[in-house]
Amino acid sequence: MEVIRDIDWCPRPDQGTVVTIGQYDGVHRGHRAVVAEMHRIAAERNAKTAVVSFDVHPASIVRPDSAPLLLCDLDQKLELLAETGVDYAVIIGFDEAQSQVSPEDFVEEVLLGCLNATSVVVGADFHFGRDRRGNVELLAEIGLGGGFDVIGLPLVRQLSHDAEVISSTEIRAALTAGDVSKAQRLLGRPFEARGIVRTGDRRGRTIGFPTANVPTDVQYQLPAEGVYAAYYERPDGSVYPAAVNVGRRPTFYEFADRPLVEAHLIGFRGDLYGEVAKVRFIDRLRGEKRFDSIEDLTDQLHKDIDAASAALG
Repeated sequence: MEVIRDIDWCPRPDQGTVVTIGQYDGVHRGHRAVVAEMHRIAAERNAKTAVVSFDVHPASIVRPDSAPLLLCDLDQKLELLAETGVDYAVIIGFDEAQSQVSPEDFVEEVLLGCLNATSVVVGADFHFGRDRRGNVELLAEIGLGGGFDVIGLPLVRQLSHDAEVISSTEIRAALTAGDVSKAQRLLGRPFEARGIVRTGDRRGRTIGFPTANVPTDVQYQLPAEGVYAAYYERPDGSVYPAAVNVGRRPTFYEFADRPLVEAHLIGFRGDLYGEVAKVRFIDRLRGEKRFDSIEDLTDQLHKDIDAASAALG
């Protein structure tokens, strides 16, 4: 997959491109269904495929007070898009100036000028351009004169689990409730949090349960506070089962402004400081709680590790 961050250097392939546009936060199963349809059309037309997305969520610019928390960062989004087999990922820098671009100018500059679009595949609720004035109907109208057709796809629903709607909003809601199993169903993979392991207060080490402290940025979604069975991947690709606490550590701190991800790697000894950690949440074991003594906490940690080992098989 070729990543294009400057549309002045776009390929504009002669055979044309089947394009989809969106934030693609999480690159979940609904997104992948759109990409699959795009691949089907491209194969019929011998065309290239492209995803047009943005470096930040547009809502963080146009309505920052209500912008959603993100399911993944840009690097992970590009990794996930590459897995889908698309030819191009066009990343548009979204700022105040970009928010004022009209739908017509966006189509002319990006879809036609950059990608020579012959077909555009989007969700039926798709909006774009200044004041979100662009929608599937307007895009189709512009396409009549621009030489491309438009396919609007409905929200993807699963065939089981009460016909769940697959969307980034539903995934955030599941994570907020601590339902990482539902999040995994909708994503098509375990939800993953990333961060650089930092030096903490080393309290876990002193009581026999060393943890990797993985701070995450405030703009990213985390599961509800509690203890989880998870897998922890190191930069060398090695993966360890882990018992992971997401929370504010009320046994030791009266107040903390941001939950911390603390991972105890089962069966691991060594130094993790400064490494990028990838923590994949599999099952919620319990909520976070305050313990009256270190002994009570230690007893519970033994139980948590046993429960995590059992959940991970």
